[in-house]
Amino acid sequence: MSEPLIVVCPHCHAANRLPAERLADGGTCGKCKARLFSGEPVELGAENFDSHIRRSAIPVLVDFWAPWCGPCRSMAPAFAQAARQLEPEFRLVKVNTEDEQQLAARFGIRSIPTLALFRNGHEVARQAGAMDAAGLMRWVRSQR
Repeated sequence: MSEPLIVVCPHCHAANRLPAERLADGGTCGKCKARLFSGEPVELGAENFDSHIRRSAIPVLVDFWAPWCGPCRSMAPAFAQAARQLEPEFRLVKVNTEDEQQLAARFGIRSIPTLALFRNGHEVARQAGAMDAAGLMRWVRSQR
């Protein structure tokens, strides 16, 4: 049996231990009892961003976006589709840069949409510009 993975709950943001061999089964949060994977992007803000990025054992793909951005809005369905197909191998999250300007500044987001892939608390890849679901998944999987 392998070491358990830390999976952060998308609902209450509590850290949960999940056996690696059970990752595909999903699991439920020990604190709030919600499912750990919903197949939907998770909206994050400054108050819970770091808990997901730093504590999660699975890679986290962040979509930095804004509601006034046309390309961001057009990419949203592709990002949601990618979440359904990439979970639980990856956690997909969204950060509204209009509401979270300090997070955007902290990561040097200069154009949106910008995708950033984090692994073990560190940014490992970045891509600016809208992508379709197939291109997005291809890009994410190429970052192994």
